[in-house]
Amino acid sequence: MRRRSVLRLGTAALAAPAVLALPTGTARAAGLAIRGVDLSSLPKGEDKGAVFRYADGTRGDAVRILREAGANWARIKVWVDAADGYHGKPHLLAMARRIQDQGMRLLVDFHYSDTWADPGKQFKPAAWNSLTGAALEAALAEHTADILGSLARQGTPAAMAQIGNEINGGMLWPDGRSTDWGRLAGLLNAGVTAARSASPGIRIALHLAEGGDNGGTRWWFDNAVARGVSFDVIALSFYGYWHGTLAELRTNLHDAASRYGRDVLVAETAYPFRLGSKDSHPDIIAEPSQLVPGYPATPQGQAAWMRDIGEVVASVPGGRGLGIFYWEPAWTAVPGNGWDETDPSSGNGWENQALFDYDDRALPAMWWP
Repeated sequence: MRRRSVLRLGTAALAAPAVLALPTGTARAAGLAIRGVDLSSLPKGEDKGAVFRYADGTRGDAVRILREAGANWARIKVWVDAADGYHGKPHLLAMARRIQDQGMRLLVDFHYSDTWADPGKQFKPAAWNSLTGAALEAALAEHTADILGSLARQGTPAAMAQIGNEINGGMLWPDGRSTDWGRLAGLLNAGVTAARSASPGIRIALHLAEGGDNGGTRWWFDNAVARGVSFDVIALSFYGYWHGTLAELRTNLHDAASRYGRDVLVAETAYPFRLGSKDSHPDIIAEPSQLVPGYPATPQGQAAWMRDIGEVVASVPGGRGLGIFYWEPAWTAVPGNGWDETDPSSGNGWENQALFDYDDRALPAMWWP
């Protein structure tokens, strides 16, 4: 009943029933076990004064608003020792309780860094800088086991763990570069073994960016399989303004599921609901030329993107397309919660891709049928 109420309020507030009641919208969630949201920046945003509202303007808890709109999983990143004190074990444990209280499941996203890890940077945590070989594998395993074991002991175990974030080029550079697959496989298996031991039954995901790049995905996972890396899920980031077309994503997901006999997951996606930054920091997607053709930077365009990418994932044969995580839907423009964890004055380049608008109200793209 409550989810229908949320939908009704959203329709009335936005005066756009054609968006919220799209006749093809049910295909978006059809067969998708995971309807996920990455809420990594939420605790810091709330501490800095972020406010979240239902579509009618009523204030509410962001996790509950997203859950009532249909989200059933949350993804939280973990850094080792961040400069701002966030994205570590204390905040993860607190978020895990909130997530479980809403009846949602948890994916832990290990970055194995003190800062952002992505295809262009995979920096070792400062505490591990001098470690190599077996000592580095042991540090990675200890960290993984500590995080997942703490969640299990709290009674909020993770359902899935990513061993690394967007690791196309490897992790923990220079040791774990993908130009040295022997070392990279050793690090990955150290994390996998620790995760399975600390949290029995957990599913293991390996996560790449460039979800439309079938050749790159094949090359990476062929190497992982050849070296005995254990995993359950192939997780891919796919942002349509960077990573190719939806047709290329479809091809890659279908091929990966068939070639490796694993489930596939879009671990990150998003789309802007408008252009024009709310704060003084330029947005990552800020110009009409950056948009995906056919998807305007409007609430309707954002909702259409989520509908269509959902249909692509749901089309993977055999139910292998697990679902989608929307990346940082609650990362709104709040002073002090910017991109640079070392600089409290830094701004946010993401607020125009959140699922809350500049008046903090829930947007149509939030709703999963």
